[in-house]
Amino acid sequence: MKDTKTKNNFIHWMIRFLKGIFIGSGAILPGVSGGALAVVFGLYEPIIRFLANIRKDFLKNIFYFLPVGLGALSGIFILATPIHYGLKHYPVYILWAFIGAIIGTLPSLYREAGKKGRTSKHNILLILTAIISFTLLSYFNHQLNMEIPRNFFSWLLAGGIFASGLIIPGLSPSNFLIYFSLYQPLMAGIRGLDFSIILPVVLGAIVIILSLAKVMRSIMEKFYTTVFHFILGIVIASTAIIAPEHSLYTAFNGFNYFILLLIFLIGISLGYWMGNLEESFE
Repeated sequence: MKDTKTKNNFIHWMIRFLKGIFIGSGAILPGVSGGALAVVFGLYEPIIRFLANIRKDFLKNIFYFLPVGLGALSGIFILATPIHYGLKHYPVYILWAFIGAIIGTLPSLYREAGKKGRTSKHNILLILTAIISFTLLSYFNHQLNMEIPRNFFSWLLAGGIFASGLIIPGLSPSNFLIYFSLYQPLMAGIRGLDFSIILPVVLGAIVIILSLAKVMRSIMEKFYTTVFHFILGIVIASTAIIAPEHSLYTAFNGFNYFILLLIFLIGISLGYWMGNLEESFE
């Protein structure tokens, strides 16, 4: 009995670690929201509850979220280089793998959104949110582009933007960092362990997380079903927006499309598996 309990604890630890990797890698992938992935994996609500009242069950929560944090750091630091390389040399494959993974998690996210009941109005909200969000994101992707000086305060801002993607599901911090021309230097700083960049980013992230967590918890408690359908609409829009542009397919042949389809289906399977992973060990 004790061995079984130990084994189950280890399995749950590894599940949270894997989810953390996805959340961390999603946070640095343009168009993807770490917060939305936290929702998909059933971690968003407990994370917000913890951050909104850190002193309550502090040690218990620390031990619970430790593998998530370690996984997220692994996703950010370890995968920063391969993701950067992949987006530079094989963007179509990398983006469709992530699109597939997110699509695979949508059934579990839809179930989560309706956990406390839903009406036709919530489904209408979901559809309208997806359409409006896609329109706005398309506009920002093509119209918004500015460059700000790279200094301590700009990296504080980058950290705040980074954290906003966790607290506000569906918000892609990488997109906004690209708009401000901070994405590439931030990724370079992470890959090179440049602490003159990393430390202010972490500080800015902590400030935003502690400032917004209580607000989001209050909103979630009062409007749970509405908020989750709104989030699901944003997730759908932000997933559609990262689909590669037509110009990236110019050199593709039948074999390339076959590999792409295979990667996409593997992504869907992986996402579906991850979305239901926790339940299979309950």
